[in-house]
Amino acid sequence: MRGTTVLGIITKKGAALGADGQISLDDTVMKSTAVKIRRMYSDTVLAGFAGATADALTLFEKFEAKLDEFSGNLPRAAVELAKEWRTDKYLRRLEALLVIMDKNKGFVISGNGDVIEPDDGILAIGSGGTYALSAARALLQNTKLAPDKIVEKSLRIASDICIYTNANIVMEKLD
Repeated sequence: MRGTTVLGIITKKGAALGADGQISLDDTVMKSTAVKIRRMYSDTVLAGFAGATADALTLFEKFEAKLDEFSGNLPRAAVELAKEWRTDKYLRRLEALLVIMDKNKGFVISGNGDVIEPDDGILAIGSGGTYALSAARALLQNTKLAPDKIVEKSLRIASDICIYTNANIVMEKLD
């Protein structure tokens, strides 16, 4: 499965997370209006995924449980999920990436045990992730746009370049 682009931005003006709606199987678009992001922990945390949908939904559930277990401590929940994901015999086979964020911090989490907090507050994953990341960096450095506007414009730019990304954007923001 291909066809996911997720982009998150955290700045002093706020935080936003968006994703395109395309899910592709080989060279066929199977769905163009998928929702790949969600709110968690009393709407204070945003999460998005790239990869196998069922795997990602399983990881969302595990991550929500970690957030509850650690009283909303995002860094701790992220590290504990990554540890469990990497060491658990069943979870280890899940093929997805997660972006998780609140108003202050954001992480990319992988099944290899990676918990990455980017230096610039821009988180990108998926087929069009590098295109969206590049656009977001340029917009963040050269405009005064709000994070949600940067996310939207960057995802639209990625959709113009990446054949596995479309312009059916779903976005959430934290003020």
